[in-house]
Amino acid sequence: MLRVMSESMKAIRVERLGPPDVMELQDVPAPTPGPGEVRIEVEAVGINFADVLSVAGEYLTRTRVPYTPGMEFAGIVESLGEGVTGVQVGQRVAALGGSGALARYSVVNAAGLIPVPENLSGAQAAAFPVSYFTAYHGLKTLGRGVEGEWVLVQAAAGALGTASIQLARAMGMHVIALASTDEKLALARDLGADVTILQDDPDRVQKVRDAAGGKGVPLILEVVGGKRFQESLDMAAPQGRIIVIGNASREQANLRPVELMKRNLTVTGLWLTSLMNDRAATMQAAQALAGLVGSGKVTPQVGPTYALADSARAFQDLLDRKTTGKVIIEPAR
Repeated sequence: MLRVMSESMKAIRVERLGPPDVMELQDVPAPTPGPGEVRIEVEAVGINFADVLSVAGEYLTRTRVPYTPGMEFAGIVESLGEGVTGVQVGQRVAALGGSGALARYSVVNAAGLIPVPENLSGAQAAAFPVSYFTAYHGLKTLGRGVEGEWVLVQAAAGALGTASIQLARAMGMHVIALASTDEKLALARDLGADVTILQDDPDRVQKVRDAAGGKGVPLILEVVGGKRFQESLDMAAPQGRIIVIGNASREQANLRPVELMKRNLTVTGLWLTSLMNDRAATMQAAQALAGLVGSGKVTPQVGPTYALADSARAFQDLLDRKTTGKVIIEPAR
């Protein structure tokens, strides 16, 4: 049972599931860390599409209400629970807490903390864990991408898309980027995309195949789902790998196994939450990412920032695809 201090704090609470406007700013008791936990003063919360789905009750795991959303954040260690070592008060850290970040303070297990390179701001640190670990696992751990290979990045101007472009280029891969506007494609090019194509271009499937040499793309990071999932199969090269990371369309996708057989395609699902339980894969990704971020070769892309009271608008803007980079909420504003 979570112990609480007598002080109160502002937090976003969800009493019933639904669209972003079900989120309410409330005064709640501030938490105190138990054994093995730390309390963090939240600087910035990175908002993912998974957060939107969780509030709507459409995420991969059941959302239990009432709760405070926010799975990814960065902040300053404010106090330590009993038995915590290796962490210091005043240290900036990032964390994947599952929920509870949209508040002035958040308590997480010390084992789940992610060290932050000194060259990152609080907002950049909050934009780092989910997008960059997911992108790394999609490109390397599960995608088995290799230097010189082509990869297709969908929703290229979003948080995951911008992370995927940067990491793919750092790995020596060639990138085809799809996005909804010319402005978003310009961002993808600035980050290193070799070829950019509007996602609603009527000839997008053929253009993607042509860009990769006419035979299709060896590796596709699939985040749209629905009717567009078939297009991912059509754009894949023989023996291509499609890594399913999201379902932004929120529509059902159909898959006929015979299509995989004909061209020896592989479709693999990626869910960061369960993959983080693979300690070897997590440590390998963390080591690789720390080097790239610390050297400045990869920089988390911070998008629009919002105050805690504007959380519902931040969620809706993400849902409406009005944003680029990582949407950030700053509870101290």
